[in-house]
Amino acid sequence: MEGMWRKAKRAMGIGFCAHLPAVAGDRDDCASERRASDAFSQDSAALAALAHASAPNTPAQAEAAGALLRRSKSGAKSSKKTCAICFDSMKPGHGQALFTAECSHMFHFHCISSSVKHGNYVCPVCRAKWKEIPFNRSLSSIVPRGRSGLNVNQARLPQQDAYMALLRQVPTRQREVPTLHTSEPVEFNDDEPLQLMEAADNCDVSSSKTVEMKTYSEFSAIPQSSSQDDFAVLIHLKAPCANPEQITSRPVNATSVGYPTSRAPVDLVTLLDVSGSMAGTKLALLKRAMGFVIQHLGPSDRLSVIAFSSTAKRLFHLRRMSHSGRQQALQAVNSLGAGGGTNIADALKKAAKVIEDRSYKNPVCSITLLSDGQDTYNISSNVRGTRPDYRSLVPSSILNQAVGIVPVHGFGFGADHDSDALHSIAEVSGGTFSFIEDEGVIQDAFAQCIGGLLSVVVQDMRLTVQCVHTGVQLRSIKSGSYLSKVAGDGRNGSIDVGHLYADEERDFLLSVSFPQSREQTILLKVAFSYRDLVTNECIKIQGDEVMILRPRSRTPELVCMEVDRERNRVRAADSIEAARAAAERGVLSEAVAILEECRRVLLESFSSRNGDRLCMALDAELREMQERMASRQRYEASGRAYLLSGLSSHSWQRATTRGDSTDSSSLVYSYQTPSMVQMLQRSQNQCPSPQIPRPQIIVPTRSFIQKPQPR
Repeated sequence: MEGMWRKAKRAMGIGFCAHLPAVAGDRDDCASERRASDAFSQDSAALAALAHASAPNTPAQAEAAGALLRRSKSGAKSSKKTCAICFDSMKPGHGQALFTAECSHMFHFHCISSSVKHGNYVCPVCRAKWKEIPFNRSLSSIVPRGRSGLNVNQARLPQQDAYMALLRQVPTRQREVPTLHTSEPVEFNDDEPLQLMEAADNCDVSSSKTVEMKTYSEFSAIPQSSSQDDFAVLIHLKAPCANPEQITSRPVNATSVGYPTSRAPVDLVTLLDVSGSMAGTKLALLKRAMGFVIQHLGPSDRLSVIAFSSTAKRLFHLRRMSHSGRQQALQAVNSLGAGGGTNIADALKKAAKVIEDRSYKNPVCSITLLSDGQDTYNISSNVRGTRPDYRSLVPSSILNQAVGIVPVHGFGFGADHDSDALHSIAEVSGGTFSFIEDEGVIQDAFAQCIGGLLSVVVQDMRLTVQCVHTGVQLRSIKSGSYLSKVAGDGRNGSIDVGHLYADEERDFLLSVSFPQSREQTILLKVAFSYRDLVTNECIKIQGDEVMILRPRSRTPELVCMEVDRERNRVRAADSIEAARAAAERGVLSEAVAILEECRRVLLESFSSRNGDRLCMALDAELREMQERMASRQRYEASGRAYLLSGLSSHSWQRATTRGDSTDSSSLVYSYQTPSMVQMLQRSQNQCPSPQIPRPQIIVPTRSFIQKPQPR
């Protein structure tokens, strides 16, 4: 009798799994699998009830245990003879590999690997979640070095311990969250109150730091007898540097009691595409990337996540990323499943409502939008000769605000996303558009963006220009996507710069005209104002006057390197826009010719002849764009998105992800700041991306470009 009892307990521990509820988003395999699951669950529950008893005290109990054991063995033998996926027999040595899961259920290896490839990480029989998944050649080729966050029978990198330690604290049976169809409150005014910030000594560190401004004229002297109709003046701005504590801060963990107060806290609303096309590897990598973001937000930052497919659903309210807040956020994100269509407009509408209805406001607010498809609910098919109205996707509450107040940073995955839509959404809101060509760099793209958002030091910046000499007139301002105005009489102008990340730089090229003169001519007076987010002070700075000498005769002088370099950058951006327009008209040969002509002019410029590395970078970027226009098929697959991401980067003078731009050996010119680089390095150290060997020509960021003295 005792031997039978031991056998019953051993059968319970070896032959069965406790039945777990289906995970949100997982597909039901078939009715027969559900029936098998129910049968095994009933047996398991009965055995569990026996296990809680001290021992079978009566012959009736012993006989019941024996009958149950016989039934268990029969069911186990039957289940091991047939694959629960294809229902074919399973016999070792018949030329088919078999896979035994950690819950002891057995399947054909090719059946279960195909199931896993499509995003099913639970046992088809007992619905138990697997910690280890079958690893084959096809899966390894699309899951780069463990980025999915699943154990694919490979050792985990030691740098992942901080994230995994936090994830392990999330109770397994509580990782379920309501599906996208559960009810939501009418008003989203349930955001968590802000963390009270004390006046920290760190503010004294940055109180003496202000935005730096330098001006450069095309030439320092113009003869008295000469007049100019298109004389270039460059205005260069640089934001205060980041506090060293901020740059080197580690991921927030359970023992963290504080966070650097030398930066402004952020309200971040993240929109995640969970449509059917995101199933499998994409969704796994997206969850991993979101884990990185959650891990690096501080207790003063607040996060709300909205998942969208055919409809949008707010997973949780704006919540501070305290230790418990991060646990709950990870719980919500890791329970997501994929299915349905793509409704970007509904996601943006819900994000705008989260921001509008919030009861409290952090100084910095931003939206990140991530999608791999096209909005199939709000954008009609493109009629020949017309362009879809992508602005209609953006809620009026975002459009009616000043550009950059609530920027939407768009990220497009793979070859099937609507780059035109994401770029347009980002452009009208003051955000950037990034093209994630390789799914493996999703986390790197997030890291670069978050590195910037967590380092905002300047807000509401406005630059004004006033002509001084009576004969001087302001002709134009080259400011990219930044709103600029020139008065009707040409005597003054302005640029709305908005916010700046720490160490970020901006260059604006002005064109002025002035008459002949026998005396030195004071061209312009430049001033700017902004709000310092570290000290919360309004700063106003009056810059130096821009002046040129007027000698009697012309003296040999070289053009200013800074002015020539910026002129090349603006020329390249204009050429990219013109090439894009030609490509959209279907004339790829014309688009390639436009870029080729720009490359020729760049290489003949003064700065290029003097070895300027920015010119080398711009030439490499234009060459890459030409290659992606080699055929219509390649342009549709990656060329359009690559061009739009580059255009977004140059027009805002801000780093975006495109192609291999996050690779340190990339030839693509970058606007990365030290905060972005630090966060990007942390991401790559945690989960290294597969890198394609490239020529080792390092292109510096702006901070490392040598500059002569201002004139």
